[in-house]
Amino acid sequence: MFDWFKELSGKERKTLGAAFGGWSVDAFDFMVYTFVIPTLMAAWMMTKAEAGLIATATLIVSAFGGWLAGILSDRFGRVRILQISILWFSIATFLCGFTNSYEQLLVLRAIQGLGFGGEWAVGSVLIAEMVRAKHRGKAVGTMQSGWAVGWGMAAVLFAIVFSVFPEEYAWRLMFWAGVLPALLVLYIRRNVPETEIFRKTREHAKKAGTSHFLEIFSPSQIGITILGCLLVTGMMAAYYAIVTWVPTYLKVVRGLTVLNTGTYSVVIIVGSWFGFMTAAYLTDHIGRRMTFLLFATGTAIVALAYTSLPISNTAMLFLGFPLGFFISGNFSGFGSYLAELFPSRMRGSGQGFVYNTGRGLGAFAPPLVGYLGDHPPAWFDRLSWLVSEPLALSIMVVGVASCALAMLSLIFLPETKGKELQIFH
Repeated sequence: MFDWFKELSGKERKTLGAAFGGWSVDAFDFMVYTFVIPTLMAAWMMTKAEAGLIATATLIVSAFGGWLAGILSDRFGRVRILQISILWFSIATFLCGFTNSYEQLLVLRAIQGLGFGGEWAVGSVLIAEMVRAKHRGKAVGTMQSGWAVGWGMAAVLFAIVFSVFPEEYAWRLMFWAGVLPALLVLYIRRNVPETEIFRKTREHAKKAGTSHFLEIFSPSQIGITILGCLLVTGMMAAYYAIVTWVPTYLKVVRGLTVLNTGTYSVVIIVGSWFGFMTAAYLTDHIGRRMTFLLFATGTAIVALAYTSLPISNTAMLFLGFPLGFFISGNFSGFGSYLAELFPSRMRGSGQGFVYNTGRGLGAFAPPLVGYLGDHPPAWFDRLSWLVSEPLALSIMVVGVASCALAMLSLIFLPETKGKELQIFH
């Protein structure tokens, strides 16, 4: 299964290790907050809306952070900006452990979002440019699977820390542990060189005239930029709609209890890792577009199953695997595909803008689901044969429509499997 890894050069392996580690610790620092929400709500008397706003602020600022980091990586190098991004979110997470109010945490989590968004934008470009076309999809998808690893690390730390220390100290220790990823910068500085593509492209740009980051909106590139945004928006919206509202629906409406167990979390995380890795292999075998279509279809089916089928606690536990598998596998191909859609001189700017614009627009899916659930439109009656509960129908409609948007964009986007990343273009 990992024979391809043996074919990588030492430089490619070290770069993959750095990118994988960077995304893993990025996920760790982001997910730490999700585990301490109940404790903070009780300690600071935070409302659910305030707790949600902290998460939303991180995501919104991360959109700007991703584009900014992409722009800077086109000018100053992928490796340098990757190190800055990791240091940024590590220090911000550490400082969160010293906060004493909702307002303080809101500001620091928003600041953390700059590094959170920047790490993926730069790390995915770095590994895409470093690894040869034959294995690019698998390498970038493997990097993406680091999210499940970081998520799992946060879950394990939560179980240990909260079982040993009282809650009033445990949540602070969770945030303080977020500074450890900063040590990864030492590894990157010693082992990861700048990509040959970037160095040669910068030399060429200096001679020919430095390109502007707004070139991604030029007549020759605007079509790719818009379609790329639609693809990411569709995938992100489906992810946020399902992940945000399905647990609430199943607990409040269906009365299921398995969602609160550690076993269910393990099933979801394991399913996510297998989804990332499966999609990573498929992108290099059946192509980028076909893999996206396959996983978007799977996500739509999962949305239908969760909202329309009678599900018991036992069935819910087993369905956690396909849920994690498909909603996570959707993201495995983004790093390689977006890198191949943009020329080298604007790759960081383009990839950072498209991915993070899609993330920002996709964040509107959860409130849309909530609004439709509270104010179901008249045409919902035509779908009552599927499910009559308004919230379930809202999740289904937004989830399936989002997947359809992603599929529609793929009709007009090119296949890039096996594409060599040229130095000057």
